[in-house]
Amino acid sequence: MPGFANSIEDILASSTRRGLPRPVEHPKADIASYMRGVDNFCRVMAIRPGDHVVMLTDPLLDPRVIQAVQGLARGRGATFISYMGESTRYVTVPEEAKALLERATFVVSTWFASVLDPYCIGLRRNKGQRWVKITFFRDLDLLHTPQAQFPVELLGEIIRATSRLFPANGDFTLRITDPGGTDFRIPFTDRMLQTMKRHNRWRGHNVADEDGCYVHYLPTHGPNLFEPSMVGLKPDDRIGISGTVWAQWAVGFDRPFASPVGVEFRDDVVHAVHGEGFEADVLRDYLIGGTLEELGCGHNPKAPRFDIYPAGPNSPGALHFGINALKPSDYLRRVMPNWEEPHIHMDLVTYDSTVMAGNSAMVEDGYLLSLRDPAVRALAERYGDPVDLLEGYPV
Repeated sequence: MPGFANSIEDILASSTRRGLPRPVEHPKADIASYMRGVDNFCRVMAIRPGDHVVMLTDPLLDPRVIQAVQGLARGRGATFISYMGESTRYVTVPEEAKALLERATFVVSTWFASVLDPYCIGLRRNKGQRWVKITFFRDLDLLHTPQAQFPVELLGEIIRATSRLFPANGDFTLRITDPGGTDFRIPFTDRMLQTMKRHNRWRGHNVADEDGCYVHYLPTHGPNLFEPSMVGLKPDDRIGISGTVWAQWAVGFDRPFASPVGVEFRDDVVHAVHGEGFEADVLRDYLIGGTLEELGCGHNPKAPRFDIYPAGPNSPGALHFGINALKPSDYLRRVMPNWEEPHIHMDLVTYDSTVMAGNSAMVEDGYLLSLRDPAVRALAERYGDPVDLLEGYPV
């Protein structure tokens, strides 16, 4: 198994390390590479002639991103309108925006509400609207980066290979362990599993061309290993999530944790935060009573390994545990006043975890095992050197 850099020393030595917002300069790619990024953009944004495109934006979004979506829409014979909210941090859609959304067939959004507001879910389910969330495409210059240029078909095959690592059917426990002491468990029923596998993201379909779809662009994040709405749970459902995550780092902190911090769940709720020091005190004040909103796993091998801002790492096998707290964090409001996520949300990060789905290993010591799937390696041959494409992680 390849050994990947995961230690505190490795993170601190990284030129791409980012846990707090800071400007990032993206070197210009050569024309051939840049065109791969443009091609991915145009294909994921699968706007059709006659579509009505609505874009939900915020004041800090690069205006060139809006212009790019508008230009693509106009070029394909679609109509376009945008609505700028106060920030990305809406957890529900404001009433004044709903009239615009009702007319949409295609939505591009920076808002947090896109994934979890029942109103947005209903628009996809009942009206067949196609939605693209652009958490990771806030700067047009990202088209110059390797993660934007990574073949979208190959990313889909990696996701499908990860899906095949889940049991085919039956109840099981998703268990996460690591050398730091993490032992965290999420019970899955067969119904949850089958519901999740039907989702377009777990089918590796990252192009917004299916009625009712929800995709991410840049397609770096990958589908979550667990997400309540994706597995068919209702907000008040409880399934018995338990155990402790000993996080190496978290969004909102400049450096990985020097002293271990353990977040303990009992009966789906954060019961205690273990550890000493400033970081443990912040999380203890903030997370008690919170619930797990997502267990995310990166899937794009060209996403910088140690860039965790704004929503956790996107590198394969790196995990983030997204917890929704009962109240906003004053600390996060101070250090990230313009954060793209709401201040009730916290992403804990681990880089060296092992994930077991029942008896099947999915991640081993921070390495996503689907990268070794024969179908993934065969498809990678079409695009270049599989070792470089799949294991040449930017750090």
